[in-house]
Amino acid sequence: MEDKISKIETEVVGVLRNIYDPEIPVNVFDLGLIYEIDVDNEYMVKVTMTLTAPNCPMADDIVNEVKIKVAQIADVKGSDVNLVFEPPWDKSMMSEEAMLELGLL
Repeated sequence: MEDKISKIETEVVGVLRNIYDPEIPVNVFDLGLIYEIDVDNEYMVKVTMTLTAPNCPMADDIVNEVKIKVAQIADVKGSDVNLVFEPPWDKSMMSEEAMLELGLL
């Protein structure tokens, strides 16, 4: 079961690396917007994430895209997204690749 959970977690990361904040040309995973990925024993996935700003006009679209695309992964029984703003996002949460892409390194 642990192998299957690990496989699903890896697939979730892959899916998240293909979801982009429309205002920033970097995926939500490398932007550091994903705080936690939890896969339970029934293969339900809970993603805890934030946004670059609490008043992001695309918030609903991004959250819905994460929820729908994660739920479409083989073996996943369903998904839930918990949107939080604590701790607040800042650019130090971005991956090195994201910082390079945005010219911050």
